[in-house]
Amino acid sequence: MPTLTVIIEDKITQITFKPGISVRRILEETGIWIRSGCRGNGACGLCRVKIESGTVNGLRPNERVLLPLEDLEHNVRLACQLIPENDLSIRILNQASKNQWRDLNPDYLTCTPANQSCITHNNSLPKAYGLAVDIGTTNICFSVWDLKQGKRLVSRIGQNPQCRYGSDVVTRLTAAAESMDIAADIARLPLDAVRGALRELCLRDGLSSEDIIHISVVGNTAMMMLLTETDPLPLLQPHNWTKHIDCSLVDAKAWINLLELHPEAKVDVISPLAGFVGSDLLAGVIAAGMLEHPGTLLIDFGTNSEMALWDGTVLRVTSAAGGPAFEGSGIKCGVPAEPGAIYQFGERPGSAEMDFQVIGGGIPKGFCGSGLIDLIASLRRSGDLSPLGKFTNQGSGESLAISACNPALKLSGSDVDLFQRAKAAIGVGVMTLLSQSKMKLEALNSVYISGAFGLNLNIYNAVSIGLLPDVSPRKFKLCGNTALAGCEQLLLVPEKQNELRFLYQMSSTVNLSDLPDFDTVFLNNLYLQPQKVIINE
Repeated sequence: MPTLTVIIEDKITQITFKPGISVRRILEETGIWIRSGCRGNGACGLCRVKIESGTVNGLRPNERVLLPLEDLEHNVRLACQLIPENDLSIRILNQASKNQWRDLNPDYLTCTPANQSCITHNNSLPKAYGLAVDIGTTNICFSVWDLKQGKRLVSRIGQNPQCRYGSDVVTRLTAAAESMDIAADIARLPLDAVRGALRELCLRDGLSSEDIIHISVVGNTAMMMLLTETDPLPLLQPHNWTKHIDCSLVDAKAWINLLELHPEAKVDVISPLAGFVGSDLLAGVIAAGMLEHPGTLLIDFGTNSEMALWDGTVLRVTSAAGGPAFEGSGIKCGVPAEPGAIYQFGERPGSAEMDFQVIGGGIPKGFCGSGLIDLIASLRRSGDLSPLGKFTNQGSGESLAISACNPALKLSGSDVDLFQRAKAAIGVGVMTLLSQSKMKLEALNSVYISGAFGLNLNIYNAVSIGLLPDVSPRKFKLCGNTALAGCEQLLLVPEKQNELRFLYQMSSTVNLSDLPDFDTVFLNNLYLQPQKVIINE
């Protein structure tokens, strides 16, 4: 049998394989995961490898479209499109991030105090812990609470391993619909990840998962359906997007055993509202205290971005397929908001070079969502990008180098286009909610921003390129992870369940695909300039 030699940094691995299958499939069958967002159909352009030696099939059409000419000239190919004809040696250029759990910055949970006094849990056990979990498309966040003392013990964040089935929710739902075995694997992956993280905490902090007597879980609708192995087909049909979708957990005991919790632990899977509006948004509304402040807008940025507007009578909600750009996926040099990611760009006076800040310091691996926004805004101010998102310097070609000391760090035209589509979808959602509430932009009292880049976002830059509504900067509040903060409140304060039930009753879900003028509003929001959409009275 032929051999595939795989080079990852300084490590060399040799794999024997059966001819006729792609390099990506060979790698995955061996447990080597390469970055991807399309399940191997060649649509994302992320699984890049460099051929060192060997004979392979010819270039596929999508490789010619997705890979820059410079990459093609240096034998860079897509692993999912590359089929070895005999022995082959490759170097992986875009390895998938390992799910390394790290402590969550306390500032990321600004809507829940570190110590919560309103605790009504009474239990005769010597120790009683609670676990709040937010299952996001890209990341999983959780926190462990001492229910007797009302004290947060630890909070962690890690990558959702479901990413191997696609970076967006539709790709994962489609995969789950293919077979029960795939659906079961997709459901188990996040739970396995959380179990591994809990085991780490047991060793590091002396905690015991068997002392966890209550777990509360929130997430977007797709994540909740995948997690509970609910039939994914209804969510793939637009006529169901305003209907309630039941994501009840059939076997809570299986979760308790898998996560190694207390045998009598209570398991609460918070049900989504409807369509692509999940319990993560409802938890965010609770965390932000929106019901106490009419005229409040919440935007939860992510692969599936959700929005809510409370006008004092009705909570209008919607979601937009913002794509993975906000979380660093789908961008050529994009990375999640984790150590090594550039999260902030700024102009350097008197120089064409840019200053940047890296999470954790050190050499940058790429830029995350907040860094991408700063970068695009800076290029607009310098005139290197037009309002249409085109590079004005003809010498830049298909991409623009960001740093002379790191020539590989580039922004491509397709990156800008992906961001424009994502931010246009957000713009349509915001403008639609305002229109249906008969509110003008200036009538907004507060705009809560949450999501992966919720604490690092530069409001001025985001407004200047039309990502956020053009209102006074004083009205914006960066809140971090409101979904987890709201999940904590639902875990800790039983009375919050009444507020949750009220939200189910007072919410109105808007399906953006039903809008007759969707295309017009979307196109107006594509421009890299402040939002100037006229609201229909």
